[in-house]
Amino acid sequence: MAVKAWNLTGVIVLAAVLLSSVGCAGVAGPNLTVAGVPIPVTPFMQAKREDEYWQKERYQRVPVLGPLTSGGPVQALDPPSDDEIMIALERAHPVKGGFPLLHEVQRNNVRIVKEKIADYIDPPRFYPLMGPAQQHHAHYKCTVYYTEITRVGWPVPHTLRDEDAREVIYVDHNHFHMVGNVETGPQSDF
Repeated sequence: MAVKAWNLTGVIVLAAVLLSSVGCAGVAGPNLTVAGVPIPVTPFMQAKREDEYWQKERYQRVPVLGPLTSGGPVQALDPPSDDEIMIALERAHPVKGGFPLLHEVQRNNVRIVKEKIADYIDPPRFYPLMGPAQQHHAHYKCTVYYTEITRVGWPVPHTLRDEDAREVIYVDHNHFHMVGNVETGPQSDF
């Protein structure tokens, strides 16, 4: 009887030691709940947040460049990237389907043609929180050629192939140029 009590006590002590030494059990942090248990995040949600951050960091900010100089280039120097065009295409015309072995749609052999259709600069004006500036507009017509493959698996399995699929996406690139005497930072009086 005494041996059983010592065995039971030893098992309880061992269980308490093992449970208290688990990695994040007693640690509170920014990604842990009040109970200290990590919350699992699906890869879909993580990829979605990373894509949102990429969009904000790369494409949703308007840069402010230095003033235009006489004799310098006034054309926009940055055509839209292929990544930006494909994201705009997916937003405007999402791929329908996505049920494996039932109905799948793919875009293969993608070719992108970019044409500048307008490039102009607005007259100087005052923008709040920025000061006097000129807005530079560049408009692009982007034609995306691709092969669309649709695989249907039920009720009769078959594949549809559109070799001459195309979509037209219009992309606007705008940025600002400062106007006048521009201060680039704090000046010292030395």
